[in-house]
Amino acid sequence: MPDVFVNYRTGDEESAATMIARELTRRFGRERIFFASESIEPGHRFPLELIRAVEECEALLAVIGPRWAEVRGADGRPAIAAEHDWTRREIRTALERGILVFPVLVGKATRIDPALLPEDLLELAECQYRRFDHRNAESDLTALGNALARLLPSLRKVDRDAPAAREHSKASPRKKRSGNAEPSRMRTRDIEQRVRGGIGNVNGDLTGTFVNEPQGPVHTGRGHQYNAPHFEGDNTGVQFTAGDNSGTVHQRFEGERRRSDDGR
Repeated sequence: MPDVFVNYRTGDEESAATMIARELTRRFGRERIFFASESIEPGHRFPLELIRAVEECEALLAVIGPRWAEVRGADGRPAIAAEHDWTRREIRTALERGILVFPVLVGKATRIDPALLPEDLLELAECQYRRFDHRNAESDLTALGNALARLLPSLRKVDRDAPAAREHSKASPRKKRSGNAEPSRMRTRDIEQRVRGGIGNVNGDLTGTFVNEPQGPVHTGRGHQYNAPHFEGDNTGVQFTAGDNSGTVHQRFEGERRRSDDGR
């Protein structure tokens, strides 16, 4: 049984009605939202399915664009004036049964002028409405879904975007990762570090210590560190640091001269 019936007029903002129906379907489930072009199976009797869906729903969204009252029927008169106009019949059935009727004004549409409505739809002009604009589609669809979830407990129970559902979705991956002993990684797409000297951006996984702009020899691992200082006079040789970077650092000079590279 559908909870929400999406009512619209052919020739006036069908695309907006489709967007609304599909977003509500994503959020609450296909069986909860009735949209004629997608909810009626091939071969089923169109009139009976429409009336039954309206009678069983808890809320009817009347999607109303700027041309809603201006669209003409085959006889050249406004379609809304026809007794058997389906848009009119669906709204009338909802009003007669005391179902929540929820106008959604699209784009530049204004509140319906009662003078344009047949007598059996006059109550539509009194219903509080929401707005939908293609330029603010994401936020407007979220607000519309939030309003329906607040008004209809049946939707609130299955709301995929409810705070509790979002927290559960976030917690599950964290719980899975907590059982692994893998070291934490810093992705450079998350933190971009620019290095002095024109080296550019650091790419890849950073699984160790990253030192930006060191001012002297740096040793962050185990083993010996070999440095290449500038020597004056007879102080020729190789300077290295002994140790594993976990205690005192010792330095000494080796007496062996480094072979000249002149003969390469």
